[in-house]
Amino acid sequence: MSEMLDRTAPASLGPDSLTWRRFGDLRIALLMVWAGTLQAMHPVISTALLEHSDVFENPVGRLLRSGGPIVDVVYAGAPAAARVRGFHRGIEGVDERGERYHALHPEPYFWAHATFLNMQYVVAEYFAEPLGDADKERLYQESIRWYAQYGLSMRDVPPDYPAFLRYWEHTVGEVLVESGAIRRSALHGAGPVPPPVPWIPRPLWTLFGGPLVGLEIWLARGLLPAAARDRLGWSWSAREERRLRRFGRAVRTVFRLLPPAYRLAPTPRRAFRSAGVRP
Repeated sequence: MSEMLDRTAPASLGPDSLTWRRFGDLRIALLMVWAGTLQAMHPVISTALLEHSDVFENPVGRLLRSGGPIVDVVYAGAPAAARVRGFHRGIEGVDERGERYHALHPEPYFWAHATFLNMQYVVAEYFAEPLGDADKERLYQESIRWYAQYGLSMRDVPPDYPAFLRYWEHTVGEVLVESGAIRRSALHGAGPVPPPVPWIPRPLWTLFGGPLVGLEIWLARGLLPAAARDRLGWSWSAREERRLRRFGRAVRTVFRLLPPAYRLAPTPRRAFRSAGVRP
């Protein structure tokens, strides 16, 4: 196992981190609906979405707006984390289990963080260069530094990657539900998915946006943990898995032909440039 990073020091990540390269990769965007689905299956997050979010009126726009600030935390550190934490103040009530909740409670907050972390592992397995055990541990230890930027309790954060896997399997198997947020979401069949911004003409969105959203939903269905997929009543055949693997190989091949800088989203690319480091 790789050397553990200091869990008490909320030092920002930098260009020497594996996270800067992996989380900044454009292929992460293939898992936006995947991460959103896993988050919305959490009873507390579901209730917060139902009571405090416009995600149901504009699901794609909401996912895009949510992703940017999280990316900023990885590349800008504590100031960006303080802004994200501020977005969650005042979001509280009674969840689907009849229990009081607050969006800044560490349990649902860490689950959302866990989905962003796990995006890197899933992308590596299906669409990018695979990760060895040492790099999986390194990414996890870096994620602890990333999460510490929010200033929440670190008491229940798993200490290492194997412990994180046990936490992940427990949450997927014992905590996640077919929530009200999932049942109401247009991304899961509760109506048409509108354009993310009003200036996109609907015919153009139907022609291009619709297929892209359909791809994201298909990927989410195939890449979800089997227990989560079963809880939602979604099927996934061996034939679809073969199609997914072929798609993944095609994506991996295309990205190998791109210069490293062009595999990154704009914010990560600017961060590397500002640091004077080539990706």
